[in-house]
Amino acid sequence: MSVATAVRRFGPAYAARFGAAMPAGHRRALDDLAACRTAAMGGHVTQCDTCGAEHFVYHSCRHRQCPTCHGVSTRAWTAARERELLPVPYFHVVFTLPAELRPIVRAHQRVLLGTLMQTAAEALQRLAADAHYLGGTVGVLAVLHTWTRTLAYHPHVHCLVPGGALAPDGTWRRARGQYLVPVRALSVGFRARFLLRWKRLLPDVAIPATVWKKPWVVYAKPTVQGADCVLRYLARYVHRAAITDARILHVDRRAVTFRYANATTGSWRTMTLCGDEFLRRFLQHVLPRGFHKVRYYGFWRPQAAGIREALQERLTPVSVSTPRTARAEAPPATLALVPRCTQCGQGHLYRTRALRRASHTLARLDPA
Repeated sequence: MSVATAVRRFGPAYAARFGAAMPAGHRRALDDLAACRTAAMGGHVTQCDTCGAEHFVYHSCRHRQCPTCHGVSTRAWTAARERELLPVPYFHVVFTLPAELRPIVRAHQRVLLGTLMQTAAEALQRLAADAHYLGGTVGVLAVLHTWTRTLAYHPHVHCLVPGGALAPDGTWRRARGQYLVPVRALSVGFRARFLLRWKRLLPDVAIPATVWKKPWVVYAKPTVQGADCVLRYLARYVHRAAITDARILHVDRRAVTFRYANATTGSWRTMTLCGDEFLRRFLQHVLPRGFHKVRYYGFWRPQAAGIREALQERLTPVSVSTPRTARAEAPPATLALVPRCTQCGQGHLYRTRALRRASHTLARLDPA
């Protein structure tokens, strides 16, 4: 059972019912996930050098919403970010929008999700620059999430922030213990910047009056288990969608059953949704084409790589210091092993010919 199983089962009827109203990106997601690792995607044939058995290998769709693809990309992204970490404590900061705004944000995703990420980083940077707190520039890695464990629409931004700032005079100013910046002031600044930018970018879209005065939820805690643990958590969602194949328990002719962790107790529960509702919840997390759900600010920007490397050298104790060149280089790639034949278990598989990719649509991939 997988997300692709549900897409192949319910996708054709869903597209036929809502096709005229579906964004192009949603139709593309359904087409690609339905075709992923099938003959429609093309592939290649390998042959055993011992028994001569042929094996058909079909290509992945590489769609960023596909839970089956991107394992290699996820590991590469995590390794690259781990090499950029400073030898200092880190903080995990989360910015959440009020429930009243979520339907409006979903209708204007390209503008308002970008505004969400930008204003979250700006609110952090503004407070960190205050001499009462850090008095300098911070680095921010921001990753956008738009879902809950039950696939409801819930846009929020996870930020990984070093516990310190680079002062204008070039010195490093450490955060005070378990404290980065005041969360209440951070929430107020985030709310003001977000709503003012909304009014400027979308003057014809009304803002609910209640959100101007209610407190907005901002979470900021030190990464007790280490910044690398938070990185690995974020990496799971950088190249994949809101639900993994492992959580799909059953797909029948009418419904999809999946498991989710209860936010309060941590215990696993199950939920069953009809096919249309499951696809609706899944597709609402397909982002606009070209939208970047991972963004870097301050000295975590790619253009500030030199500053980051200098900080790594300065903040790393001399006894465990690593040469700059060794830290900047990627780890050497390991040689891929030639796969063994699953038929005889003795021989090795070698590619013999390519399989053409066919144009695919949901109608052609309907498993009925």
